Amino acid sequence: METLRSLLPSINGLVVFEAAGRLSSFTAAARELRMTQAAVSYAIARLEDHLGTALFLREYRRVRLSEAGERFHADVSIGLSHIQRSAQDLRSVATGGHVTLSCSTAFAAFWMVPRMAQLREDLPHIDLRIQTADRDLDLVGEGIPLAVRGGDPGEWSKYHAEPLAPEEIYPVCGAGYLAKRDRPQQAADLLEHQLIHLEEPFRSAATWRDWFTSVGIDGRRIPKGLQINDYVLVVQSVIAGQGVALGWRHLVEGLVEKGVLVRLTEHVLTTGMDFHVIWPRDMTLSRATLEVRDWLLAQPVPSSSERSDSNI
Repeated sequence: METLRSLLPSINGLVVFEAAGRLSSFTAAARELRMTQAAVSYAIARLEDHLGTALFLREYRRVRLSEAGERFHADVSIGLSHIQRSAQDLRSVATGGHVTLSCSTAFAAFWMVPRMAQLREDLPHIDLRIQTADRDLDLVGEGIPLAVRGGDPGEWSKYHAEPLAPEEIYPVCGAGYLAKRDRPQQAADLLEHQLIHLEEPFRSAATWRDWFTSVGIDGRRIPKGLQINDYVLVVQSVIAGQGVALGWRHLVEGLVEKGVLVRLTEHVLTTGMDFHVIWPRDMTLSRATLEVRDWLLAQPVPSSSERSDSNI
């Protein structure tokens, strides 16, 4: 049986092949790898010679993977990505390293940022990198060890999940909003106010209809109002006095405590869902990642105020 060493000239050849195949260009691969175009061409030709097959089709001013090259490139890409992640994990363990956390922009802005000073004080040796995205990422595919997501952990078969905060929602307005308007005395009064709606494009999110239904008001009576597809912009609009929006307790409680936002009702929509810290089942977490995970889960959760039997 042939050994890997006898089949392949060097690991460098695989790195060059992966870049050239991904970019469909020897020149672009050379630029990315900081090599000359001639060196890339030589590495590919040497790899093809050892394997006894053409991996690329050379066309006028371009190259593209051959059928055999496409099959080989898929396997090489997977193998190198696993090696890269393992090397990164080993380095982070050895050096303290960095930890990447995937989350929504809203969670980063309203939950993480206010706690960053405390994180630096508690874990000064860790470089936390927050990666936000419009939609939930494939942590394994992206090589990300931790994420915060809302929903049912039964939907995440590939991940471990621990609850971070319950999903509890109540209406909020800006501190100056009520200076020119009467404070609502009952939930139905909110129908006369300018409502700001979160039109979440990728993630499932509770709506004004859900909140009004939970207090016994027909959701079909709700005015459309201002519609925004980003929760950070929703909160900024509320602070600017543009209207009333739904506030997710774990995100807005700090702003309410500071007086930046005003909570308008005692009634809270409790969906029964939680926001979770999740991590891949098949990924070995570095020591630094475990510390960040445990730090996140140890943060105090805002306590639910007593539920009122009234509609407001």
